[in-house]
Amino acid sequence: MSLHLAAQPGQIADRVLLPGDPLRAEWIAKKFLKDPICYSSVRNMFGFTGTYQGQRVSVQGTGMGAPSISIYVNELFTEYDVQIAVRVGTCGAIQESLHPRDLILAMTASTDSAINRRALNGLDLAPNADFGLLSRADRIAGERGLSHYVGGVASMDLFYDPTDSLDRFKEYGVLGLEMETSALYSLALKYRRRALSILTVSDQILTGEKLSVEDREQSLGEMAELALETVLSA
Repeated sequence: MSLHLAAQPGQIADRVLLPGDPLRAEWIAKKFLKDPICYSSVRNMFGFTGTYQGQRVSVQGTGMGAPSISIYVNELFTEYDVQIAVRVGTCGAIQESLHPRDLILAMTASTDSAINRRALNGLDLAPNADFGLLSRADRIAGERGLSHYVGGVASMDLFYDPTDSLDRFKEYGVLGLEMETSALYSLALKYRRRALSILTVSDQILTGEKLSVEDREQSLGEMAELALETVLSA
């Protein structure tokens, strides 16, 4: 078992969904997976493995921010040989065309974090999604009639950001702000694994629109199903 995951060898599937909230991991596992088993509750960061349409899938909480998701993704890739990792999270939209409940399939992930520069001797990495997963999710979302966008997001270190970073990213067409995707994509590139981030717009930062409790639950269900369908036979 790894330092932060109590799973034994073979308990984690080779494809994993990654919600930030550990309670969302539990909700996804119990709602969508057959016979889910909790393989880890270290620091209350729950992880489950079950089956979806006959295929083994795991769901692992990651916490908030690049440092937290980096810990779990590193261990999933290096200790448990996970091959496919799909983040299922929320974000704030910074383009007028997006509204709460819309989905974003993150093609790239900019960041204000220094993590990549520290790892690459000051170089700037442009981390991107796996094209096969991205195109598959785009096709499935279109077939289901889900309102979705494909484009860039920005993974920020500060949730409450007092600077004008939002305006700068908006100017360059970035769709939404969140905190984890850049780290996930960077690690997937490093370890030659496949990764995708599927995000539900939980609030429109420009207008103040937000999901209600009921809409949030329904929208997150759509996102979880899309992610599960995407990883099947991927």
